[in-house]
Amino acid sequence: MFTSIIAVVLVLGGLIFFHELGHFLVARSMGMGIKTFSLGFGPELWGTTRGRTRYKLSMVPLGGYVSLAGESPEEEATDEEWPEEQLFMARPPFQRLLVVLSGPVFNFVLAWLLYWCVFMGLGHVPVFEYEVKEVLDGSPALLAGIQPGDIFTEVNGDTPYTPDTLQLSVLLSQDTPLDFLVLRDGQSFATSITPGFLSEEDRTSDPMPMPKIGVFFQARPAERPLGMTLGAVAAADKCMDAIAQTGKSLLLIVQGKVSAKAVGGPIMIVQEVGTRAQSGLIDVLLLAAFISINLGFLNLLPIPVLDGGHIFFFLYEMARGKAVNDEFRRFATYLGITFLLGLMLLAFYNDLYRIFA
Repeated sequence: MFTSIIAVVLVLGGLIFFHELGHFLVARSMGMGIKTFSLGFGPELWGTTRGRTRYKLSMVPLGGYVSLAGESPEEEATDEEWPEEQLFMARPPFQRLLVVLSGPVFNFVLAWLLYWCVFMGLGHVPVFEYEVKEVLDGSPALLAGIQPGDIFTEVNGDTPYTPDTLQLSVLLSQDTPLDFLVLRDGQSFATSITPGFLSEEDRTSDPMPMPKIGVFFQARPAERPLGMTLGAVAAADKCMDAIAQTGKSLLLIVQGKVSAKAVGGPIMIVQEVGTRAQSGLIDVLLLAAFISINLGFLNLLPIPVLDGGHIFFFLYEMARGKAVNDEFRRFATYLGITFLLGLMLLAFYNDLYRIFA
C-alpha cells in the first residue's frame, strides 16, 4: 500500500512538474517575468521566494501552474511594477505561442526519455510475438488463411512493445483492415485482416464495441539487442505509437463509436499506477510515459483554458495581425471552463461507477 502511494505521488507530481517546467524554462529563457511556480493548487504548504519569483508546493496535487507577469490583458494593469518588456502580453504572439506550446512538448520529451531509459536499462527493446493457438470457424482470421502455429510479429508495420498491443490495435480498428506480418515455418509473409463482430454481444458491448479477428493466441516476449541509437529510435517509435492510440481513442469517443463511459479520471489513474507499482519499476515507468503522452496530447486540444486554446488564439493573432476580441475571449474561456468541469464530473462519475457498480 505504501509503495503504491509513493508511486502515485511521484508519477502524478513528476508529470505535472515537468509540464510546468517547460512553460517556466522557455518563459525564463525569453526574459519574461515569472511571478509564481506552483506544484499543485490551493493553499500553500511550503514556499520560497527567489528574485521576484515565488516557488511553492500547494495542497491539491492534481495540477500546477506558472503565473507570468502580464499574462492576460486584465493583468497588465495590475502588474505595473514589472518592466513592460517582461510582460507576457507585451511580447509578440509567436513568443507567447512558444511558451504555451512548451508544456505539452515537455510531456512528449519526458515520455521519450522514460521509454529510452526503460529500453537501455533492460539492455534490449522488449518486444512481443503472438503465437496463434486456435482459429475460430468463420472468423476474419480464418478467411485470411491464418493457421494454428502462425506467429504475428508486426501489426500495421509496428513491432508490439507490450503484450496487449495486438488486442488494443484490434479494439481501435473499428472495422478497418489491419496489416500483419506472419511467421510460418520460418518464412514470413504479409496478410490483411479486417476485424469484425463475431456475435451481437461484441457489437453492443459497453462501453465500446469489441471487434475481433477470431483467434486465441499466446503473447511471448522476444528480445531485440540495441545500442544507444536504436534505444532512442525505438523510444521515439513507441511515443508516436502512443500518440496515435490516444488520438484514435479520442476520435472514436467523439464519433460516438465508443461510449462516454470509457472516459476515466484521476481515480482510475491512481488505481492503475498503484496496480503497476506492485508489478515493479518497469511497469510504472511505462505507464508514466503513456500518461505523459495523454497529458500532452489533451493539453493541445483547441479548448479555451487549455494550452491548445491559447495556441489557437495566438495563431489567429499571427494570421490576422490583431488579437482576438476581449469579449469573445472571455466568453470562450467561460465556455471552456464549463466544458472541462463537465468532463471532470463525467470522469469522476465513471471512476466511482467502476468502483461501486
